[in-house]
Amino acid sequence: MSSRTVYVPRDATAVSLGADDVASAIAAAAAARRLDIRLVRNGTRGLCWLEPLVEVDTAEGRVAYGSVSAADVPALFDADFLSGGEHPLQIGPVDAIPYFARQERLTFARVGVTDPVNLDDYLAHGGYRGLARALTMSPAAIVQEVTDSGLRGRGGAAFPTGIKWKTVLDAPGDQKYVTCNADEGDSGTFADRMLMEGDPFVLIEGMTIAGIAVGATRGYIYLRVEYPHAHRALNEAIQTAYERGYLGGDIQGSGKPFDLEVRLGAGAYICGEETSMLESLEGKRGEVRPRPPLPAVKGLFGQPTIVNNVISLATVPIVLDRGAEFYREYGTGKSRGTLTIQLGGNIKHSGLIEKAFGLTLREVLYDFGGGSATGRPIRAVQVGGPLGAFMPESQFDTPLDYEAFAAVGALIGHGGIVVFDDTVDMAEMARYAMEFCAIESCGKCTPCRIGSQRGMELIDRLRQTPDRDRGLELLEELCDTMVHGSLCGLGGMAPYPVQSALKYFRSDFVKA
Repeated sequence: MSSRTVYVPRDATAVSLGADDVASAIAAAAAARRLDIRLVRNGTRGLCWLEPLVEVDTAEGRVAYGSVSAADVPALFDADFLSGGEHPLQIGPVDAIPYFARQERLTFARVGVTDPVNLDDYLAHGGYRGLARALTMSPAAIVQEVTDSGLRGRGGAAFPTGIKWKTVLDAPGDQKYVTCNADEGDSGTFADRMLMEGDPFVLIEGMTIAGIAVGATRGYIYLRVEYPHAHRALNEAIQTAYERGYLGGDIQGSGKPFDLEVRLGAGAYICGEETSMLESLEGKRGEVRPRPPLPAVKGLFGQPTIVNNVISLATVPIVLDRGAEFYREYGTGKSRGTLTIQLGGNIKHSGLIEKAFGLTLREVLYDFGGGSATGRPIRAVQVGGPLGAFMPESQFDTPLDYEAFAAVGALIGHGGIVVFDDTVDMAEMARYAMEFCAIESCGKCTPCRIGSQRGMELIDRLRQTPDRDRGLELLEELCDTMVHGSLCGLGGMAPYPVQSALKYFRSDFVKA
């Protein structure tokens, strides 16, 4: 038998479930049986409930097996899995799994398919075509292409990417910067990590295009310190990009320079806020800066700076490669393109979904997620991380669209969805939102620093006091003060979960 390629994910999710042991067992078994294999550590396909997901490149295409443990490996070889042999763990082609087949993979097209740190593999699957086109365009034309695509920031605020870039392009400055906010700290979110571990070159390419577009010659990836696998993948890919002329003083012979490096954060949630991140990058304590001036005008080291999320920057190469109109064909209304949805919590089929804007929350929960893992009714979901509103079942038909979510008092944020069944105590979840804010507050403004602590105390007292009406009134007033008085989104949005819990699950706050 000729050499077979076997794919075992190197993604943190798969590794946490034993993927390294599975890879070692496959290599050892192949050697013992004198079988020639090529073992590739790819990214994850995003079907987390099937990890570790092993794929084999057969004559009929890639065939998947999952969830595989190291103990399953001998039986897989006995079943001739290298040729796609039948086995209880055989799933078949990943592309045929309904969860995967119904997606539109644009930004994540290569994740799980290629060797993440192999530049030749990246090039063979359409990599750097966006940069090649950008190098033939004027900076203003690149910015216009991104603007016309309708791409909005995927980090939570959903600000139009092209407008932000135009501001940096037009701002005077001897030195401009491109910064990537990879401090992915929201609960239930993992798309940034998955992409950096599974396709780091696409982020590098996107940042390079951004630099050329606005005249920035230096970029920084501000990476969450808890992501060691992403750190290794990014550094390896960056080194290769320098060696092959995709980074450095003369990008692909164009005469245009762009240098890039990774900087690790220190674990502070507040540094996910763009100005706190810039403070940290400058070596200072991570605290919110007052605005104006905006970072696009006066950002890193006082210079014009792009601040974008991982997914925003990683989407830019496909916009430049396929064109603005191609990307705009996906989505609805003012929400164009695709959204990376991360499905977690009490859900049967957890994982990552990339889908055009417009599907409903109910479709995500049941058509993709398969309902709750416990089999009990889903009572609430929190969309957009720990600062996102809790949405009751009556809102499950809301389409995933920035404006539609805003209309019901919710936010899409980074696309993370955490699911709760009917056993959840929503007062406890509201208290957790206040506790999270109290722990993660930078302390610069009083509404956030003190308000979150008082919020916890008020919820605790509600469970014990007979004067609950007054307690609920005080809690609502406190939330209003935090929303309108906080300096940044942490204190300003921490009340959203509390307010939504009070509105839709008020009975949980007045239990005897």
